[in-house]
Amino acid sequence: MRKDVRILLVGEPKVGKTSLIMSLVSEEFPDVVPYRAEEITIPADVTPERVPTHIVDYSEAEQTDEQLSSEISKANVICIVYAVNNKKSIEKVTNHWIPLINENTDKDSRVPIILVGNKSDLVEHSSMETILPIMNQYTEIETCVECSAKNLKNISELFYYAQKAVLHPTGPLYCPEDKEMKPACIKALTRIFKISDMGNDGILNDNELNFFQRTCFNAPLQAQALEDVKNVVRKNVIDGVRDNGLTLKGFLFLHTLFIQRGRHETTWTVLRRFGYDDDLELHQDYLFPLKIPPGCTTELNHNAYLFLQSVFDKHDKDRDCALSPEELKDLFDVFPYLPWGPDVNNTVCTNDQGWITYQGYLSQWTLTTYLDVQRCLEYLGYLGYSIVSEQESQAAAITVTRDKKIDLQKKQTQRSVFRCNVFGDRGSGKSGFLQAFLGRNLVRQNAINEEHVSYYAISTTYVYGQEKYLLLHEVVPDIDVLSDAELTCDIVCLVYDSSNPHSFEYCARIFKHYFLDGKAPCMMIAAKSDLQEARQLYALSPLEFCRAHKMPPPQGFTCNTADAPCRDIYTKLLLVRGAGRRPLNGDTNDTSMVHAAVHARLRCMCNCNKCTFCQLQNFLNSELVQTVKAKLYTAVLSRHMTQADLGSSTFWLKASVGATMFAVLGFAMYRMLLKQR
Repeated sequence: MRKDVRILLVGEPKVGKTSLIMSLVSEEFPDVVPYRAEEITIPADVTPERVPTHIVDYSEAEQTDEQLSSEISKANVICIVYAVNNKKSIEKVTNHWIPLINENTDKDSRVPIILVGNKSDLVEHSSMETILPIMNQYTEIETCVECSAKNLKNISELFYYAQKAVLHPTGPLYCPEDKEMKPACIKALTRIFKISDMGNDGILNDNELNFFQRTCFNAPLQAQALEDVKNVVRKNVIDGVRDNGLTLKGFLFLHTLFIQRGRHETTWTVLRRFGYDDDLELHQDYLFPLKIPPGCTTELNHNAYLFLQSVFDKHDKDRDCALSPEELKDLFDVFPYLPWGPDVNNTVCTNDQGWITYQGYLSQWTLTTYLDVQRCLEYLGYLGYSIVSEQESQAAAITVTRDKKIDLQKKQTQRSVFRCNVFGDRGSGKSGFLQAFLGRNLVRQNAINEEHVSYYAISTTYVYGQEKYLLLHEVVPDIDVLSDAELTCDIVCLVYDSSNPHSFEYCARIFKHYFLDGKAPCMMIAAKSDLQEARQLYALSPLEFCRAHKMPPPQGFTCNTADAPCRDIYTKLLLVRGAGRRPLNGDTNDTSMVHAAVHARLRCMCNCNKCTFCQLQNFLNSELVQTVKAKLYTAVLSRHMTQADLGSSTFWLKASVGATMFAVLGFAMYRMLLKQR
């Protein structure tokens, strides 16, 4: 909706332009009329449409042609005033004023014109017979009003129609010559119908019609009024009503009827509620209502996933938990273009037929939200998220996470989407690593069309019972030109071909060049582990390199399997990041268990008996520690306890001393091991 309306009155001298303005303001005919009235502003709370209105007068005696041209270009609507008792002033409408207005306005966006026949009190006949041919000739003329400044006849109506011509213009909606709605209007209303058709059965039943009515007009239709509407459609349109529901054909007929009867505001209210502007394009504020602070990531919240689930169920007609090409096309029918290309099928999980599954569908939405939240907001706008979910805007679907720097400082995160950038030399197996995450073995990967290859793969994995999205991004090997976007991630995965002696060198160079600071956790993947392992031609072996840089040992991986490749490696990636969180004693903010579990998992990966974890574990399992533990247990806890013993201060003193001795001994041995290293 516009913020204000600017009305300009033009016409020949002495036709009553200034009198009309002064009669509106004072509600009486002025005794003395100046050459030109000053610009007046009518407050929003006084006008019917609740929009501030500026009324501007023109006087040939006081203004130049340049000033007139400037006022025409600034006006939202122009009232051409003529005197009904003056034929010359009527002729000037077509001979002078309309051509002048068209010369000073853009051809593609004509300013609406209202013809105003003043001084109707001086004649007994109407001028409409003369004016109607003019209205038919010029489509920019919205309407004609006959009025009298002296008798105050139709003065308020004149300015109401002028305001209405701006706020609810006919031009974008309807073609008077063809007596039907314009294609852009039909397209917009068709999208609105499809969004409102919750059951996707091609009709709006009573519940859907009432929801539509409440959404647009804040009031439901009474049962009798609803039946009356359907009866009107039945009488005028074949197949306008089916199974006691309104079809698209009937829906379009109703809006055509509203426009033909001068009720443009009804159709415009619907269009604007669903995000359309005056040009019947979805408004930018509707599509992009959210700004993201730097350093933050974006995720879909629970309500957004519920909405997307309902959209999926609406279009999954065969209930196979996958979207066929026809079902996907039907889902995107409310979009101005097809948003997903064939590469999406190689980015998310699909079924055996190559159709996107329910999990893959949600994963793609999660990927879009993470990589390009503005595009996600646009897509949700096309689907009518704010309408169906009864939210203020699509921004209600998005959770903006806090800056990653804060997560690192606090050593905890509430995020559920984690990005892993995958580096490796050409032919190292990066693409296979991505596709294996989607459950595709080498045979299925070989069937992928090279033109549809994706550098992203996203799916879910579970860490301590919590579902997390892992986003893998394959970085094209080019050590000299890695951008900040390619280096920004939660986890770094370095992939080398274990059967190629030259493959590891690239991973080592990338790590030393970009990730030596240790800000992002790294993991080394020894791909193609089913082949004969080759000795890597580098100063250090992969295992020695990982030890030297305090990384987990290289993890063997292959996608050359009979069934879907093992997914344990992807869970390990999230464990390295610390994305999983097992609540301790119900405290969801406690992350100590996470780090303990991560360290335990890392230790289990290693059996070298040389690193700190292995030596500490050997110490804890040593005979000395076990003996001390047994003696403490015997001295403090093994004897028969009575209730009096448990309540005595002597018992608890012994327990405290024993626990303290054990803790001090363990800490001293740990410090000694660290000094040796």
